[in-house]
Amino acid sequence: MPAVVLAATLALLAAGLVARAVGAPSGAVDGPWFAAGVAGALYSLAGTAASLRAKRLGVDVIALVALAGALATDELLAAGVVAVMVATGRALEAWAEGRARRDLRALVERAPTVAHKRVGERIVTVAADEVVVGDVLLVATGEVVPADGDLTGPAVLDESALTGEPLPVAREAATPVRSGVTNAGPPFEMTVTVEVSESTYAHVVRLTEEAERNPAPFVRLADRYSLYFLAATAAVAAAAFALGGASRAVAVLVVATPCPLILASPVAFASGLSRAARRGVVVKGAAVLERLARCTTLLIDKTGTVTMGRPEVVVVVTDGESDPDEVVRLAASLDQTSTHVLAAAVVREAQRRGLTLEVPTGVREEAGRGAVGEVAGRRVAVGTAEWAGVTEGAPAWVELARRRVHWEGATGIYVALDGRPRGVVLVTDPVRADAAHALRVLRRHGVARVVMVTGDRREVGDLVGDAVGVDEVVAECSPAQKLDVVRAERALAPTAMVGDGINDAPALALADVGVAMGARGATASSEAADVVLTVDRLDRIADARAVATRSRRIALQSVVVGMALSLGAMGVATAGLLPAVWGALAQEGIDVVAIANALRVLRRPRAEVALPRGAHEAIAALRAEHGPERAALSELVAVADGLDRAGPSGLAAALTALSRRLEHDVVAHEQLEEATLYPLLARSLGGVDPTATMSRAHREIVTRARRLAQLAADLEAAPLGSPDVAEVRRALYGLEAILRLHMDQEEESYFTLAESPTEETVAP
Repeated sequence: MPAVVLAATLALLAAGLVARAVGAPSGAVDGPWFAAGVAGALYSLAGTAASLRAKRLGVDVIALVALAGALATDELLAAGVVAVMVATGRALEAWAEGRARRDLRALVERAPTVAHKRVGERIVTVAADEVVVGDVLLVATGEVVPADGDLTGPAVLDESALTGEPLPVAREAATPVRSGVTNAGPPFEMTVTVEVSESTYAHVVRLTEEAERNPAPFVRLADRYSLYFLAATAAVAAAAFALGGASRAVAVLVVATPCPLILASPVAFASGLSRAARRGVVVKGAAVLERLARCTTLLIDKTGTVTMGRPEVVVVVTDGESDPDEVVRLAASLDQTSTHVLAAAVVREAQRRGLTLEVPTGVREEAGRGAVGEVAGRRVAVGTAEWAGVTEGAPAWVELARRRVHWEGATGIYVALDGRPRGVVLVTDPVRADAAHALRVLRRHGVARVVMVTGDRREVGDLVGDAVGVDEVVAECSPAQKLDVVRAERALAPTAMVGDGINDAPALALADVGVAMGARGATASSEAADVVLTVDRLDRIADARAVATRSRRIALQSVVVGMALSLGAMGVATAGLLPAVWGALAQEGIDVVAIANALRVLRRPRAEVALPRGAHEAIAALRAEHGPERAALSELVAVADGLDRAGPSGLAAALTALSRRLEHDVVAHEQLEEATLYPLLARSLGGVDPTATMSRAHREIVTRARRLAQLAADLEAAPLGSPDVAEVRRALYGLEAILRLHMDQEEESYFTLAESPTEETVAP
């Protein structure tokens, strides 16, 4: 409709101008202009009626009065220009909102409608909504995955529609694949695990459609501004009438058009929705974006939100006689039969170490205690201390393990072989590499208070809270108690809540803005939330907050600038220096300025880091090498812990082997980072030598590793005494602390600039 009205009024205006240019009679000139003015007046009348039906008085009435006044005073050319101006403003609004919502609409339009299903040896094409759990689907090159499932073989996927990341990622067999991603490699097969209607992409589409239906409160706030503007316009027009008559009053009304008010704020917020969608954040409407910009308190769940929600083995403590690899291998062999989340962590650790697992027999499992069975002719028990036979007066190594469980906020999995405790596997839920960075960014964008709410133990909550930098930790919270925390914080300030589990849904619904980590599929939490992160990264909530703040700031800026320019033009018109026709043209320029400024929300902020070509690939390759580095850390600690038990020959051999590994896995890695990744990052980060402090850490790590190698060589042929053991231990623990801190800093500050740490980047 806006385009039709614009075309009609523009054609009528042009017809009158041509008629005047060729000297046609006045009727042929004035008739088209009069018709254009009437068309514009009717269009404005329709807008005013719509505002009144919504029980508000919008500034459309100013355009209507201006057109009526121009027609009544025979300012027909001005009437035609104003009509074109009003139609142009509406057309610009429609174009701008369409441009801003393009990313959201693309999500809906690309939803798959068919699937290729394997039936015996045949491939049958069926409607996507006919796919059921258990079906095996073939996804051809370039096709969108129609349902959530597990890969039966390797695949290369373009996940940008869900995550916003531009590069394809490689996935191995048996890993989950989400609907909505595109096959960027050869055809692959997958087994459906979730009904299509409940799949990730179907959920995103529903969220997107809901998002486009909700207007922002700030858009309605513009109408409240319009009441003051309408009063000011009436006063200035009255003054102009007193000074110069009706024609001067009409000139004032012509430049007092509503476009900066009624166009700028919706365009800015629609642009914000689009910008957030590009970053893998679905915001359920402009209203939510406006509320998010006002939130100054953040409540955040721990498990699965601040942490990965996927436990990992951090260290294996043994009795000094058993091989840690053998303890892990036997425990993992038994745990293959268990569905417990900690059992899965032990199995993954065995796979990471490249251990060969056996098939257990006679397995018996008791919930909350553990499992027992036969593995390769040995009786293996895995579970609690009591289950593994740890009694009063436990040996020193068990007490050491217990202390480490407490210090590190870990869970201890005790392993007994043939009825005797042999080891303790320490498992933790690792903190997300981007968590601390995300909270710092949120604080920069106006979040003043961060509270972590968790049902976990107080000591675990405090450790995680200290690691990421929250203001307060509320531990051992039930879902009902989480609601109490939300109510208390909302009473003090606008509050956002971030969570991922079903137990978080009530708190998400109660908060001013609920944010769900919805990357793992549709859950009750994402249904209850106002914002859903479709990528498994916490830093995207910081992106969403930044987008919300920027959208609101630019919307206000556009409205204020547009109103100021209009008021200035009204003053000039009141003085008789701006005829109605030129005033209409000037106001058209003001409209374009206001809308163009609102569209700045779509642009990448200068604060965002744009990685140069090659940086994504370098980060992916170097990130993969952090795995062997962390394994070397574990070996380094194990050697330090075992110094008192090792004899002279054992110590020398262990140090020599460790030095070789450090040279291969650590020193070479740090030198490669310094030569390849850091120069790329320096160009993007800006400033004077932005990687200087991290480069200094590289030099310190290499120096300490080489010093340790020299120490090992010096001690190889020398008699060892207590001072030597103390010196070696000091060197080992010092290197371990520096190396661990440096890797954490890299993963938080540099690696989070690229795609998710769990993804393997594939060059396009």
